[in-house]
Formats: sequence, structure tokens, C-alpha cells
Amino acid sequence: MKVLVFATNNPHKAREVEQMLGGKYHIKTLKDIGCMEDIEETEDTLEGNALLKARYVKEHYGFDCFSEDTGLEVEALAGAPGVHTARYAGASRDPQANNNLLLHNLENKASRRAQFRTIIALVKDGKETLLEGICTGQIATAPHGTGGFGYDPIFIPDGYTETFAELGEGIKNQISHRARAISALLVHLHA
Repeated sequence: MKVLVFATNNPHKAREVEQMLGGKYHIKTLKDIGCMEDIEETEDTLEGNALLKARYVKEHYGFDCFSEDTGLEVEALAGAPGVHTARYAGASRDPQANNNLLLHNLENKASRRAQFRTIIALVKDGKETLLEGICTGQIATAPHGTGGFGYDPIFIPDGYTETFAELGEGIKNQISHRARAISALLVHLHA
């Protein structure tokens, strides 16, 4: 089985990606390669942050790898939280606080349209490639479901009446922004 280094310390994301790759690749995380430092996301775009992390791993550890950055972009909030999705309610990255703040900020908004957008930066064989996956939907009025992580309890993808947290990993891993970006990554790796 081929090995891919994924520049993340998030075990949920790593597991999700490995499942999406359907057994074609074994995913190694930053911890797996001995990278214990926190690679700060200092760029002001998803693309910039994804490239920053992938380049860091290549420059400091020598591995070809991929990284991703994902943002929840809410129409009524001019694209916020966007690049600040994980830290929307503060540096602690507390998912419940993020969800609560987002719901609070949407209380008097007519539109609840939103999209998750994932950018994958692949640094492989001396080349850099950016790939994108988008999942459109809307923000629920309250959290529902116990599955998933992050904003999953409040994001309802188009074509469904349940949140990602209610739909479960099987469906989410077929239709999500990350699934679409990983699908583009697989196509690119096999091109």
C-alpha cells in the first residue's frame, strides 16, 4: 500500500481521508513523521495556508505530502468565518463555541446559505498542485446529531434535510467538500 503524508494533527481528518481513499493509500500524519511543532496558519487564504503547511513538511522533513485547509463560508456573513473557521470563537478552537457564535451571528439573517470549501495543496516530485472541493448547503437553526466534528451538527448539505452530524460518516464521506477535494487528489495522483 502506498503511503501519503498528510500535514495534519487532526485524527478525525486523517481517518476520514484514509476512508475516502478506499484503501489505496496509508495516511501518515505529522505525528507519524515526528513533526511535533504546530505549523501556524498565518496566510489570509485557504490556498495560502494549505501551501504553507505542505511546503513546511517538505522543507523540514523531506517528505512529499499534501495538506488541506477548509473554510466554512456563510453568505450572510460576507464569507465568514472563511479562513478563520477553526478559530472563529477564539484561539482555543472549541467546536461548540464556534457553532454557538455562528448561530448567534445568523439570528437575524434571512439567508442561511453556506458552503464548505476545501483546498488541498500537494507537494510531490518538486511540483505544487492546488485542488478544490466544495459542498453547498445551509446552516441549521440549532445543532442536530452526534456524529462528525466541527460544524457538522449545524451544516445541512444541499439535497438533504439532515446535518452532516446526523447523516453519518458513510454519506458525509461521499458528498462532503473534503470528499470532493480528495477525489480530485486521487484523479491527479493517477493522471
